[in-house]
Amino acid sequence: MRSHWKKTSHCVAFSRSSSPRRTDMQRLIFILPVLLASFWTTCTEAGDWCYQSQFSCDHQCNAPEKWDHANKECAGQYQSPINIVTRKTLKDERLTPLQFKNYQQTFRSSIKNNGHSVQVGVPHLSTISGGGLPSNYKAVQFHLHWGKDGGPGSEHTVDGEQYPMELHIVHMKSHYTDLTTALRDPEGVAVLGFFYEKSNSANRKYDSIINALRSIKATNGNTSVPPISLAQLIPSEQNMTSYYRYKGSLTTPSCSESVIWTVFENPIPLSLEQLKTFSELQFPDGKPLTGNFRPVQPLNGRQVFRSGSAVILASSALLLAAMVTALGLSLPN
Repeated sequence: MRSHWKKTSHCVAFSRSSSPRRTDMQRLIFILPVLLASFWTTCTEAGDWCYQSQFSCDHQCNAPEKWDHANKECAGQYQSPINIVTRKTLKDERLTPLQFKNYQQTFRSSIKNNGHSVQVGVPHLSTISGGGLPSNYKAVQFHLHWGKDGGPGSEHTVDGEQYPMELHIVHMKSHYTDLTTALRDPEGVAVLGFFYEKSNSANRKYDSIINALRSIKATNGNTSVPPISLAQLIPSEQNMTSYYRYKGSLTTPSCSESVIWTVFENPIPLSLEQLKTFSELQFPDGKPLTGNFRPVQPLNGRQVFRSGSAVILASSALLLAAMVTALGLSLPN
């Protein structure tokens, strides 16, 4: 019997060039599961974690469904991101507008392509409190997740809708001195999540970030950013009263379940050209850094809460239908 392994898009395929004898077939039936198990162990456990967009036969790494091979906590019950089903959210009167302190102050920092995102450290004291948070939290860094050339790329979704990009501003309880220690506290970290939407015009408040991206295309690329403030990157405070809240995790390994998530309803506008600039960055192997989002995770019984001003998206349609019924009209087909 002559046989060989043939490489395909599914990594391997077994082909035969002649009919095997019965004993050969019996032997094959015995050893094939061993060979396949050995292959898939090599294929999925080799290397570090990666996004689905990075996985290939040439780059065998732990894609999102195998992140628990990189860190066991990624198979936990309270993982992020999630799909926020607005009609299933529960209004919580304690979710009042957050209090932002020193968000308007400018600071100097650097931006880095760390191989799976771009990250900017926040070197001065910007804090959030209120809004049902159990403590005062200080900003540590912010980073982003995006799709390809402005296509779907946010980590959280709302009623199944995936936005082009998502911003995460990571905070830890103010008395901690490092994020590693804060992550040991079940409520040690608070992350603010913001969606982006395509706009017909460029958002000039992002010029310094967009321009810096061109200098850090390669992994580990690092450059300074002109003075910026956190406030210039996000909606105005009066447009941040509508948000969702749930208990979750980091969205990359170690997937620590120590995060209080606040996901804001109102998106940030960026032009398609600005969004596309992020797709010019590169993964460590030189391929385009795109699709760096984790798929949504099961809720596993968790409740998602909404602030008093957050809108249930289906409510307007239901209201219209009720009004039409009350007036004795008929809806167009």
